[in-house]
Amino acid sequence: MVMPDHNIYAGLTVAVAAGRLGRGWLGGALARVHQAWSGTKAGEQGGMIIRYSVLPGFGLTLGLTLSWLGLIVLLPLAGLVIHAADLGWSGFLAEVGTARVLAAFRISLTTALAAALINLVFGLLVAWVLVRYRFVGQKLVDALVDLPFALPTAVAGIALSALYSANGWIGSILVPLGINVAFTPLGIVVALTFIGLPFVVRTVEPVLQELPPEEEEAAISLGASRLQTFLRVILPALTPALLTGFALAFARGLGEYGSVIFIAGNMPEISEIVPLLIIIKLEQFDYHGATAIGTLMLLLSFVLLLLINLLQAWMRARHAH
Repeated sequence: MVMPDHNIYAGLTVAVAAGRLGRGWLGGALARVHQAWSGTKAGEQGGMIIRYSVLPGFGLTLGLTLSWLGLIVLLPLAGLVIHAADLGWSGFLAEVGTARVLAAFRISLTTALAAALINLVFGLLVAWVLVRYRFVGQKLVDALVDLPFALPTAVAGIALSALYSANGWIGSILVPLGINVAFTPLGIVVALTFIGLPFVVRTVEPVLQELPPEEEEAAISLGASRLQTFLRVILPALTPALLTGFALAFARGLGEYGSVIFIAGNMPEISEIVPLLIIIKLEQFDYHGATAIGTLMLLLSFVLLLLINLLQAWMRARHAH
C-alpha cells in the first residue's frame, strides 16, 4: 500500500495554512485534502490505515441492511423452524415420514434435477448463440429468454397444459406416439425447464462475453481441435458460472408451484409436488404438518446449495491454478 509522503504532507499543511488566509474554492478544497491526509496519518500512528469513503454512514447502512435482511428473510424462516420444533423429533419424523410426503419429495427433487440438467445444456447453447453470433431477430430472441421472468407462473402453466394436452398442438402429436406429457411427471419437468432456462442463460452470458478470444486462437494454432478447445479452454472457464446457473434453476424448480399445478395432474404419490402438499396441509388446517414439511424442504435446499457452492469454489480454485 502506498503510504503518505511526509514532504507532501508538509506541503499540504503550508498550502492549507495559506488557503485559510484567503477565500474561495481552492482554500476549501485544500482544507478537505489536508483533513483526509491528517486522518490517514493519525491512523498510521495507531497501527492501521483509515480508509475514507465518499459516501459516509457505513455503520448506519450496515445496521439497516442487517435489520431489513433479518425482518424479511431470517424472521420468517426462524418462525417456521420454531413452529416445527414444537412437534419434537418423534412428531417431526412422523409428519415427514409418511409415504405421501416422501413421494412428494422424490418427485420434486427428481423433476427439479432433471429440468436443471436440461437447462444446463440448452442454456449454455442459447447463451453461446446470443454471444458469439449476430443474426436477424437476435434482440427478439434475447428478449424471449427473459419471458419466464415476466410471465405469471399460472399463465405459463395454463399455456403449457393447453399445448401438451391430448388435444393440444404438441400433445396431439406426442400422444399417438405413446408420449404423455400433460398430467404426468414429464409435464412437471417441462414446466420447470421453462421457468429455469433464464437463470442459466443470464449467468453464463456475461462470462462468455468476457472470455478472451486469444486463448481460443492460441489453442487452435497449437493444433487443438474445436472439441478440444471447447473442453480444455472454454468449458473450465465457464464451469463456475454453469454451476451457479444450475443451482439457481434447481432451487427455483424445487420451490415452483404456479406453473406446475396446472400441468402436473396433482395425483398423490404420482405427480404431487411438495409445495402443493404444503398448500393442502394448510387448507386442512394441519399447520404442524405444513411447517414440518416446509422445514425439511428448507434444510434440503440449504444443504444442496451449500454443496453446490463448495463445488463451485473448488472449481474456481482449480481453474486459478
